[in-house]
Amino acid sequence: MKWKDKCFRALDDEKMFENSGHRTRFKELTDCYCSYPFFTKGLCKCMYLSAWDEEHFCIMLETLSEMSVGKEKNTKEMRNKGEIIAEEQKNDEYYVYELSNSFLDNKPFSIDDPSKISPEIRYIIERAQKAAEIIDQI
Repeated sequence: MKWKDKCFRALDDEKMFENSGHRTRFKELTDCYCSYPFFTKGLCKCMYLSAWDEEHFCIMLETLSEMSVGKEKNTKEMRNKGEIIAEEQKNDEYYVYELSNSFLDNKPFSIDDPSKISPEIRYIIERAQKAAEIIDQI
């Protein structure tokens, strides 16, 4: 079994997908981009996070399409773009992009004062961190 399939199965077994849309979007991303040289565990974690909803999925899909056409070998440019997008955020979605950047950097993520973040965004971050732990164990 391929690593991407083990990853999908592990996340599915742990009921990490919020709904069928989340599951389908994640599977589409991993199926399409798993053979590219820039596909890493960090990117896979970002894929889980971006598959949460249609809007973020589209942003990820556009970015990955550009990377594949540009024959990128790593996620350096994606990371740079993520930093720019994070700084453009005027709400607590900033933290979602920062989490994504931490996945790409393979560094821990923490928030100084979680009470400043809406419960919805906090939930997304907590679930993505749990998914990241599962992905790291595969």
